[in-house]
Formats: sequence, C-alpha cells, structure tokens
Amino acid sequence: MSTKQIGAADGDSQTETDADECELSTDQIFHILQNERRRNVLRYLQDTEDPVRMRDVAEQVAAWEHDTTVEALSSDQRQRVYIPLYQSHLPKLDKAGIIEYQKSRGIVERKPLADQLDPYLDPDVNDDPSTDDERQHHEWDDYYIGAAGTGAIMLLGAVLELPIFSIMSGIGLSALILLMFTLLTAGRHARK
Repeated sequence: MSTKQIGAADGDSQTETDADECELSTDQIFHILQNERRRNVLRYLQDTEDPVRMRDVAEQVAAWEHDTTVEALSSDQRQRVYIPLYQSHLPKLDKAGIIEYQKSRGIVERKPLADQLDPYLDPDVNDDPSTDDERQHHEWDDYYIGAAGTGAIMLLGAVLELPIFSIMSGIGLSALILLMFTLLTAGRHARK
C-alpha cells in the first residue's frame, strides 16, 4: 500500500492513504462523469497503459466532439478543447485520484481508481432491459397494424360485395374483427 508522509507540527508524522486506494461513492462517480469531455478523456485513457501527452488527449477528444479525425481538426477546434481540459477537467480528475496529471510537463496517466468508472463509460446495450421492452412493444404494434389492415380489407370486401365477404352478414363480419383484436390483446397480456 502506498502512503504519503505528512509532517505534523510536533515532528511526528501521519500517514495518508492515496486517493487511488479508496473507492469512489456513487455521487462522486456521477459528478465526475456528468461532463462529456471528462468521459471522453477516460475513454481515451482506457486503451493506454503508459503516460500520454496531454496534447494527444485533447486532440482526440476534439476529434470525437467534432466527429472528424485528428488530422482534419482546425486550430480553433483544438484550442476550444485544450484550454478547458488544461484548466478544469484534468485537474478535477487528478484531484479525485482517477488520473495523475503533471500539468507542468503536460503528461496524463490513468490510475487504478479509473477502473471503477469503466462500466459507466461503455455500457453494453444488450444489458439494457428497456431495449427488450421496446423491441417487444414494436413487435406488438406490427401485429395490431396487421390486424387493422386485415379488418379494413374485410370491411372493404363486404362493401364491394366480393364473393368471400358477401356470404357473411355485417354482424358476423364485425364479430370476426372484434374476435381478432380480442385474441391479439389477450395474447399480448398473457406474454407479459
């Protein structure tokens, strides 16, 4: 375990645990991740093991923000990202113990505490239950649209007195359409 020595006034020393040895609270995690630039910095650092230049981080974040490549960035686009990273976002991540930011040297390094943020950076969309509900909801919409179309064709066939539909009375045809929607609704609620 790494520790820092902090000298006390009477010559004794205390030990303070480094920030990378503790866990972040949920509030801290969401506060850190509330800004897209900080999330992009952490995404960039996910793929690095060694210290990287702050300029490289800023350029890649700017490229992501402008949906372009690093080579195609203008000087203004670089500067608009570089300055806030330099003055605010990287110092905040450093203070939280997520990265080590050597401002004077322009070096950024990911620390072990950043691992706690990884699940929030690239959530697996397949684990999202709302997408399954949404997909199932759209599937049932298709069934109802099909039933409505079938009912409309049946009614149109009866009005035009087509042979198949003219056999049935208006009440029989209405009952058949009502039965079709009743079965669809019952099937949908049985699957929930």
